[in-house]
Amino acid sequence: MAIQRNTGPALIKKYANRRLYNTETSCYITLEDLYVMIKHGEDFVVHDAKTDEDLTRAVLTQIIFEQEAKGYNLLPISFLRHVISMYDNSLAPVFPNYLEATMDSFMKNQERLRQFSATGWQEFTPIKIFENIAKQNMEVFSSAVEIFKSTSKDGDKTK
Repeated sequence: MAIQRNTGPALIKKYANRRLYNTETSCYITLEDLYVMIKHGEDFVVHDAKTDEDLTRAVLTQIIFEQEAKGYNLLPISFLRHVISMYDNSLAPVFPNYLEATMDSFMKNQERLRQFSATGWQEFTPIKIFENIAKQNMEVFSSAVEIFKSTSKDGDKTK
């Protein structure tokens, strides 16, 4: 009988001693391990081992805090102030959806830019630029030669 692997997000249990346990790999992990999982596109949820309360949001926030403390400073201070000010704002229920849609759009644009950088810039290398200029010059020269030939033949016919 084949073992069926969990197709949903990995379940991470957080214990009272603040240790994290990955139930999928059956080992203890760190916040840094969760950070790496996120970077690799792996999904997970974090639950309190005793109460089964969903702690995913708090743990993700803690990962952001640790990355900011390491000096990455991805979130500008003004942005953080705006986020904090939204907590008692009448638009607070709309804000998470807006941020999510904005981030989705940003990620799609980032992927498009990555694809363009991988292939699109090939047309903008100095060699390609000179090749294109030379090709255009040859086309102009060929057109000029054809015009010259046709006017020469017309001139010959009029004699």
